[in-house]
Amino acid sequence: MTSKTSHSRSIRLLTLLAAALGLVASAALVPPPASAMPGHGDSARALAASHGVQASGVRGVAWYVDPTTEKVVVTVDRTVSKGEVARIRKAAGPSASALLVRHATGVFRPLLSAGDAIYGGQYRCSLGFNVVKGATHYFLTAGHCGKVTKSWYTDQAHRTLIGPTSGYSFPGNDYALVQYTNSALSHPGGYAAGKASVGESVTRDGSTTGVHTGKVTALNVTVRYQGGGKVAGMIQTTVCAEPGDSGGPLYDGTKAIGITSGGSGDCKSGGTTFFQPVTEALSAYGVSIY
Repeated sequence: MTSKTSHSRSIRLLTLLAAALGLVASAALVPPPASAMPGHGDSARALAASHGVQASGVRGVAWYVDPTTEKVVVTVDRTVSKGEVARIRKAAGPSASALLVRHATGVFRPLLSAGDAIYGGQYRCSLGFNVVKGATHYFLTAGHCGKVTKSWYTDQAHRTLIGPTSGYSFPGNDYALVQYTNSALSHPGGYAAGKASVGESVTRDGSTTGVHTGKVTALNVTVRYQGGGKVAGMIQTTVCAEPGDSGGPLYDGTKAIGITSGGSGDCKSGGTTFFQPVTEALSAYGVSIY
């Protein structure tokens, strides 16, 4: 367990190291919590390696710092060529030895599709968790869903309105808030918000593939999706997902954990899926899960 004082001291130390190395303090490079940082001896090397992945500009990659091995674990999807892997290593420069490259099947992409569940414009996404602020009810979904439409419906023909998109954040984050303005629609609860832990068994529900389970494999992951859009602070899992599952809930029993963002593979062969931590979305909008 790290004390609050030592945590703050570690964050200040990493900020000074970043400045010394000439690293731009972008949102993607804000030091993660001390519990997710490498050992003190290799902090600068891991931070510089992570910056190299960011600077390479290669899409279809996800990366995070493994505090046990003090490596930056870089997962590349099947579209990333050997040349692009070499570009990532070159961008890391002298810190390239801190990179551990792994390969994933499929393509990392936001899981957006046309079809069933909640509909906006030509797209179908999945409802995440119902939330409330005062007497007003909303639900959370993916930010890349909220970005593409102003209104949501229960059916593809757009006959039954749910309500408008009240806000969204994508890229950078991947969450959106939709208000219930149709008083004829129910919005049941039953969850309490919580944080994920590595190794935790989790369940995901989505409008395309239904309910599937898996495990959390990493936290504080940064992903650059094919087709554009980089998100940070994500939960990486072995749970499968497919287009249209975006925005659906990730949970452990009654603990609400995340919102489906994107990934690779499918629910026949498996894959890697990333989730937006739900606690960040709740804090951003000042709403509560019930």
